[in-house]
Amino acid sequence: MKAIYGKKLGMTRVFNEAGESIPVTVLEVSPNVVYQVKTPDKDGYSAIQVGYGTRKARKTQKVNRPETGHFAKAKKGMPRYVKEIRLDKHPRSDSQATYEVGQEIKIDGLFEIGARVDVFGTSIGKGFAGVMKRHHMAGFKATHGTHEVFRHGGSIGCRKFPGRVFKNKRMAGHMGAERVVQQGLEIVAIRAEENALLVRGSVPGHKGAMVFVCESIKA
Repeated sequence: MKAIYGKKLGMTRVFNEAGESIPVTVLEVSPNVVYQVKTPDKDGYSAIQVGYGTRKARKTQKVNRPETGHFAKAKKGMPRYVKEIRLDKHPRSDSQATYEVGQEIKIDGLFEIGARVDVFGTSIGKGFAGVMKRHHMAGFKATHGTHEVFRHGGSIGCRKFPGRVFKNKRMAGHMGAERVVQQGLEIVAIRAEENALLVRGSVPGHKGAMVFVCESIKA
């Protein structure tokens, strides 16, 4: 499966040959280092453990001895983030693909311009939000006797059977900070020398947030 971890830098726009403005999100996709290869015989499933970013091996960054010994096998330094890429879940996974500890997964040659990718990220947290902002409810009338319930959600249950509020009822609560995926985003440009990937449209998360880019499951 073609996949890589990166970081969202922000949005800008580029112009195509016809002079049309295309809104794009710039993703920094530095090389991902393979720190462990998991197999069905040994671990029960097929996956690779990759590291993104770098950090120094010191106590202030809480790199203990087991982690130090584990990362030393790849001889690529200490990664700031450690993630796992499943190789047996995606419908386009290549069962014949082989990985080695210490191998680097780079953006160069991984994707092509015009290809479709899915981008996973964590949405921006909005804190506590009401039903109108969180669930786009209409609210109540502003006239004809409505008093202090303009932005309320209305009744949430029934006094008779079953006499309780059902689970997953849409109510006020914490909004955002959830895992979100944008599917089928088009790759507009690949700048391998800058470790940058430009995809058409928006990507979930704030500037500097980690994202996971993989070939589209639908396109």
